[in-house]
Amino acid sequence: MTNGDAPPHWDRRMQQRLAHGEAAALGELYDRFASLVHGLAHRVLGDEGAADGVTRDVFAHLWEHPDAYDPRQCPLRTWVAALTRRLAVQRPRAAGTAALARGGPGSTEELEHRVRRASVAARADHIVQTMPAPLRAALESAYFQRHDYRRTAADLGVTEDEARRRLRLGLRLLSTAHEAGGPGAPPGYGGAA
Repeated sequence: MTNGDAPPHWDRRMQQRLAHGEAAALGELYDRFASLVHGLAHRVLGDEGAADGVTRDVFAHLWEHPDAYDPRQCPLRTWVAALTRRLAVQRPRAAGTAALARGGPGSTEELEHRVRRASVAARADHIVQTMPAPLRAALESAYFQRHDYRRTAADLGVTEDEARRRLRLGLRLLSTAHEAGGPGAPPGYGGAA
């Protein structure tokens, strides 16, 4: 972690508020991370109802076990994503469905494939959220607005060479999302789960 291993103030304060049983803190946490949790659970499980259940489980866990999160270890967003992934993977196992034993939809192989895809998506999200703002702005211009490097340069007020450099670096960082435990991968997101 940067800044002398000091956790971000918001993460540390949120953990303290949850530990003191402050219901408003849980509401803020839900507002901030519910879409991340639900989206990740849905990508792993492929089922809206199951994703809703995992979302409830994640926030219940946060409320009941606020000390499980250590702000010195990783950002709260990373920890919540890892918890979501773990609970989503455990859900079908706990249900003991016969589909996991059979091949085809719902099989162990399919679930593992979905977990790998969700992990890559979570790593990519983490990388984009933590990359320097100039790189993120260049990627957003090129990807979301479908601008080429010339238009991106004009939008950002930089030279075309600088826009190409930013896009190249941003894409290089983003490509590490496919590497298990690659640079920028949050703790707990690797080949071994």
